[in-house]
Amino acid sequence: MNAAERRTKIAYLLEQADKPVSATVLAAQCGVSRQIIVGDIALLRAGGLSVLATPRGYILENAGFPAYAERRVVCRHGDDRLLEELYTVVDLGGALIDVTVEHSVYGQICAPLHILSRYDADAFYKKIQSPGVRPLCDLTDGIHLHTLRAADEETLGRVVKGLKEKGFLLSEDR
Repeated sequence: MNAAERRTKIAYLLEQADKPVSATVLAAQCGVSRQIIVGDIALLRAGGLSVLATPRGYILENAGFPAYAERRVVCRHGDDRLLEELYTVVDLGGALIDVTVEHSVYGQICAPLHILSRYDADAFYKKIQSPGVRPLCDLTDGIHLHTLRAADEETLGRVVKGLKEKGFLLSEDR
């Protein structure tokens, strides 16, 4: 298969996937290296396909979220509470879509997370524990924004309340 056919196949595989697909899996299905897939994903994005990279692999933007409520929250915590924050959101029925920090040189840095379950949270946390890897909030003394998503406003409210009760939300009176 040529490069154009391969990119068409990658787009099809992502459209059919019900969970993130790793570059390694895509590479095996297309008979090329992982690095070729990374380049293909960049070209697909440049062509307008909304492909997000998550800790578990690639997913099309808004895949699996047909209807939802969404809110951005400002959080603050140390590394020792990162997993607790993730669990709080998913245990109460929410999803962490992304994380954003404000960098003094680069401005806003936003990274997709798509953490929908404890399994996703554990996979992300395991990667953060790798040598030389640090969470983005380390750049900002623990302050960061999350886009939260849930099936409805009631569930989203429960998630925000849970984060507040555990002291994760940055208070406006600080």
